[in-house]
Amino acid sequence: VGKWTTIDDETGKKKSIVELYKYKDHLYGKITFLYPREGREENPVCKKCTDDRKNKPLIGLQIVRYMTWNGSEWDGGTIVDPENGKIYKTKIWLDESNPNKLNVRGYIGPFFRTQTWIRVQE
Repeated sequence: VGKWTTIDDETGKKKSIVELYKYKDHLYGKITFLYPREGREENPVCKKCTDDRKNKPLIGLQIVRYMTWNGSEWDGGTIVDPENGKIYKTKIWLDESNPNKLNVRGYIGPFFRTQTWIRVQE
């Protein structure tokens, strides 16, 4: 739990801050801050989302849902990529060598992408 800076796995640039929190034994995450990006409209919404998040503001958007702790990692839930609206099955676990790094892996079938999120030092 806590706040994490998301890093784009393709560009290496900071994208947002996501707050991970527990509710009724599940882990959830919402966007609390967007790093400035050229060309992005003010107060952007999730235009490409296809579920209840469609056209909702990105700030406050719940992107991580229904994660369950299995003893070593959070899994069984989903994450949405607000850039393309796709929903991925996901796993989240702390980096073994650095507890300030979080590995976030999204899956579609046998394919996956892993991002490293960095703990926000408050």
